[in-house]
Parts: sequence; C-alpha cells; structure tokens
Amino acid sequence: MYTVYDPKDSTVTVGGILITGFGDDMISGEKNEDAIDPEVGAQGDVVANVSNNNLGKVTLSVQVGCPQYAYLLGLAASHEAVPVWAVNKSIKERFGGQQAMLTKFPDVKNASKAEARSFVFTVFDYVVESTD
Repeated sequence: MYTVYDPKDSTVTVGGILITGFGDDMISGEKNEDAIDPEVGAQGDVVANVSNNNLGKVTLSVQVGCPQYAYLLGLAASHEAVPVWAVNKSIKERFGGQQAMLTKFPDVKNASKAEARSFVFTVFDYVVESTD
C-alpha cells in the first residue's frame, strides 16, 4: 500500500477566505503542549497527567504576491479571532481550529530576492483530525 501526497491538494482558509500564493513552507501546525505529562514515582509507578491545554500554532508562509496578503495584515492589526483550517485531501487530514488570532505581524526582509512572509496564528482550540 502507498499514499501519494500532493501539496496542490492542500487548501487553507482563514476566516472563511481561501488563502493562495504560498511560499515553499506552505503551512504547518503544532500543539503547544504534549497530550500527557507522565510522572514517575520512587517505586516506578506512573501517573499520566492529562493536559487540557488546547492551544496550538498554525504558521502560513505566503509569497509577497499573495492576493490575500493585505487581508492577513489586517487581521494582525485588528486582533480578530477567526477560524483557521488547513486540509489536505490526498492524505485525508485537517488541522487548525475555530478560534485563532494572529500572534504578530510577519517578519519582513527586502533583499535581492522577495522572500515569503510567515503569519503565525495562536489557535485556542487546536486539533488534528482525519477527514475520512
């Protein structure tokens, strides 16, 4: 058995707006904390402390020509909470959440080449799930 991954099968929506014009890194997501924090006692007994921290981070890498660049900059300035979802239909996976805010304005560098800009969202209800 094999799976074919195609980055063109990835879509990203922010506040219901389809984002296009990605840089090489496209999109990434991660949870801020591990799901459990094991504690081992003196006699080797283990307690798995469950983390209820649902915070995560979604990072979008877009080219400077991204048609939604101004929209993303506006979200950074407004502190508006919006849904952020990344879906890849070829691997049947989605990640993100219904409540996300831009953490900060992207780092900017103007040099001999126009480099991609990274927008980092803090997601308050971050999940990774199958779309199957």
